[in-house]
Amino acid sequence: MTVRQPHPIEVRSYEILRSRVDLSPMPPLWRAVAERVIHATADLEYAVDLVTKEEFLRKGWSALRDGAPIVTDEGMVAAGITARETICHAADPAAARMARAAGITRSAAAVRLSYADVGPGAVWVVGSSPEAIAEIIARRVSPALVIGMPVGFAGAREAKEALRASGLPQLSNASEKGGSVVAAAAVNALLYQDEAGFR
Repeated sequence: MTVRQPHPIEVRSYEILRSRVDLSPMPPLWRAVAERVIHATADLEYAVDLVTKEEFLRKGWSALRDGAPIVTDEGMVAAGITARETICHAADPAAARMARAAGITRSAAAVRLSYADVGPGAVWVVGSSPEAIAEIIARRVSPALVIGMPVGFAGAREAKEALRASGLPQLSNASEKGGSVVAAAAVNALLYQDEAGFR
């Protein structure tokens, strides 16, 4: 396993971030995720907007380290995950056909197709589709972790509330904010974190 060498601009960005908000009281994985999300968005409010448990993040981190598949709800999330290949059926013509036949959204159909590929134990990453979260909950996909960060005023907050209420291991945020950049940043934080980071 190669050690990631951050670019000097990234190093400086983290120095500035840490001068503006103190996340040191957070548990290590939660802190790593919060810092990477803030770094990606320049939005300090994520320090108090993210909702998770360290045990959930640890489960997702362990699964990723063991090679668990990563499933995304859209191509933009997949494009932002830099350290691993992902699975995304959002643009698959089969998802469009299934959506029409079953009377569901394309995002929900993509979840069904993805689950057929990966089975239980995957890390699911949602950056735009509240319907994908609803389908993940309804399908009982037995995830290692669900990162649910859809953005928007219509249904996003409610979907994240439902994810938290589901009892699934999850990372979400309380506000309407979110999106593909945020979701990808959260996954990257877990992918980049090595055992030495747990101090």
